Amino acid sequence: MKIVLERHSDSHKGSNGRVLVIGGSEIYTGAPALTGEAAFRSGVDIVYIAAPYRAADACANRLPDFITLPLHGNIFEHRHVEELDRWIKKSTSIVIGPGLGRDERTLVAVKELILEIDKPLVIDADGLRAIFDDLSVLKGKEVVLTPHRLEFEMLSGKNAIKTNVSSFAKENKCVVLLKAPNDIVSDGEQTYLNKSGNAGMTVGGTGDVLAGIVAGFLAQGLSSYDAAQYAAYVNGRAGDECYRQFGYSFIASDLLKMIPQVID
Repeated sequence: MKIVLERHSDSHKGSNGRVLVIGGSEIYTGAPALTGEAAFRSGVDIVYIAAPYRAADACANRLPDFITLPLHGNIFEHRHVEELDRWIKKSTSIVIGPGLGRDERTLVAVKELILEIDKPLVIDADGLRAIFDDLSVLKGKEVVLTPHRLEFEMLSGKNAIKTNVSSFAKENKCVVLLKAPNDIVSDGEQTYLNKSGNAGMTVGGTGDVLAGIVAGFLAQGLSSYDAAQYAAYVNGRAGDECYRQFGYSFIASDLLKMIPQVID
């Protein structure tokens, strides 16, 4: 699969995408960093990471390239929604979910935030839990959902098979990237079965990387379907290269080094 991302010679900082990652919690400090670096490695110019203090510090220490937006407290909650308004306006795509945690206050705030967003959006991990009982918040949004099998079944009430993924995407006017041994990507009209990747990708964090690649491609102007399709392929190919070098002993951050090689 050939991925073509145009970059003009007269572009300036920010012209090639600004991704906002909203995630992290006191326990899950590394997830937004994996997502943010994956967005960088996909080719975007700027990555903002909004996270509670401890996670924001971990992200800043991981990569000085991030613009970190520390949120007061240990969880994402209602009081932070308004704080993020100016950063949403600056961004060209947004990821909600990596490492957010399952506190009820967080899930309520995520739904509030989704309603405020008018940019291409990726909802991943704990962000998906916030909408299990209320898919109406997706109405009118350009959104990619990245569930694994159990999350999809909670969202849809149906088995995670190709026809159900397609019908769910069509009914909710979204793109679904179902993470599985063979990822399924559908917008309800067209469906792609991704065969790159390997069993080593069950290691924690590979889904965070995938969400960042999707957001990175969205920020660079790809459609939701193309961004999800190409991201699934790139993430899997990066995993295959990790397996070639390390066997099954690779970790999610190893994938980050492989993304540029796969894209090129």
